[in-house]
Amino acid sequence: MLVLKGLRKTFEKGTPNAKLALDDLSLEAAPGDFITVLGSNGAGKSTLFNAILGKFRLDRGKIILNGVDITRLKDYQRALNIGCLFQDPMRGTAPHMTIEENLALAYTRKARHSFFAVNRRDSAYFRELLATLDLGLEDRMKMQMGLLSGGQRQAASLVMATIAAPQLLLLDEHTAALDPGTAEKVLSLTRRLVKEKNLTCLMITHNMQAALEMGNRTIVMDRGRIVLDISGDARAKLSVSDLLQRFQSTSGHALDDDRILLTHSS
Repeated sequence: MLVLKGLRKTFEKGTPNAKLALDDLSLEAAPGDFITVLGSNGAGKSTLFNAILGKFRLDRGKIILNGVDITRLKDYQRALNIGCLFQDPMRGTAPHMTIEENLALAYTRKARHSFFAVNRRDSAYFRELLATLDLGLEDRMKMQMGLLSGGQRQAASLVMATIAAPQLLLLDEHTAALDPGTAEKVLSLTRRLVKEKNLTCLMITHNMQAALEMGNRTIVMDRGRIVLDISGDARAKLSVSDLLQRFQSTSGHALDDDRILLTHSS
């Protein structure tokens, strides 16, 4: 579903502040893979996502999505097939539009030639989707997105990101700004939607326990490279302390980031 070949990106190239953010990074994700992504601050995780989203031009490398080379496509062209959700629950939404209108905007990506509009059948479908969240949002469809709580916004945004069944879903620390209880609810919703829609998903997280429990693969990045890629029985038997030790032995230094959480409750 996703093939990344030798991605390289240097910011402020040719200046004293040059920063190598992606160092010939390669990765393949099969259809239905749910890959959690770990790494210290500055490891290149968000840069990797922005490369896939087309937010900048790569120095070199190729990005292939579902057999199509999208390396030179504009970000808005890629958005038709890539859903994304960020730490800021308002990013990627229209805060002054209603929940229903935001869902309609996201839903029309599936019907590319449709003009933005909400008909009765679509409205009923949105209500049904929101009802499954058990947050009472189905009764607030006419409320502006900006008036919802952080957890409600992020849950609604997750539905927006998945409603058109994208070929690829990118989640960039989408629970980091939430309290632990709300974060757990959004993670549970994430598991359910990814499984129900059989989505190929990459999820950046700083929660190491969640990274080992969610999905079927865990990769760890360091200095723009993937230094660990763990799946199957090896991942199932791995503890957080084992993962930390493996990272240190592979990279030569500790996984050092004060935002890294060792457990759900940390």
